[in-house]
Amino acid sequence: MKILVRGSGDVASAVAHCLFELGHSVLIHEVAQPTHIRRGMAFTDAVFDGKAGLAGVWAKCPHEREDVQRMLDCGRAIPVSTRALADVLDLLHPDVLVDARMKKRKLPEVQIGLAPLTIGLGPNFTAGMNVDIAIETARGESLGAILHAGSTLPLEGDPRAIDGLGRERCVYAPTAGILHTSVAIGDWVEMGEQVASLDDMAVHAPLSGHVRGICHGEVAVAVGTKILEIDPRRENADLFGLGERPLRIAEAVLRAVSEH
Repeated sequence: MKILVRGSGDVASAVAHCLFELGHSVLIHEVAQPTHIRRGMAFTDAVFDGKAGLAGVWAKCPHEREDVQRMLDCGRAIPVSTRALADVLDLLHPDVLVDARMKKRKLPEVQIGLAPLTIGLGPNFTAGMNVDIAIETARGESLGAILHAGSTLPLEGDPRAIDGLGRERCVYAPTAGILHTSVAIGDWVEMGEQVASLDDMAVHAPLSGHVRGICHGEVAVAVGTKILEIDPRRENADLFGLGERPLRIAEAVLRAVSEH
């Protein structure tokens, strides 16, 4: 099947990865400057570097429309396109559209009719209203639930706790600006160390640990954007590859597509 995945964060990338591995023709649609931070667990860097690998699968960002089509025909890597959504829809004519942007606080537009099957992941989706099927992404017993009617749960308050630390592990942009950093995913940083700057404002590590997530350098961020995440564990830090929660969400998408 031809499947369009909107977004290139960790959840969207797990969905695209699993669908691609099953032999579906997958295309990722992304904005020109994504602010996803868990780039070790995502295809996001393909937008900036031209290609990105994740758990044995490559994604590449071709510039020309013809190159996108060649990649789809070849099937050796997942194309990532930053072209206008209408252009991508016209190019792919998807059988399935999966909105995996995980926008959290923003109400997604109505997408029913953009493909024979539309699936929305995360908060603010209502099955039968803005997508055909909604999938629950909140942690807990309902994670991965497939909804043919009704809405997903509202946004949870705090990030998942690691070693008892939740929101304390993260830094959110206090103002809009351009993020500059030379820190890489996986680097160890000390509490209080400057790891980036937002325009002329220094960004410091809130605690010591491995950099689990950080926006790509030279990207414009809005007020309140999560720009940094720390994993305080010296051993067994969760930094690269397919995450457990994204995989469970991806498995739910696979079930919904299979039922369709």
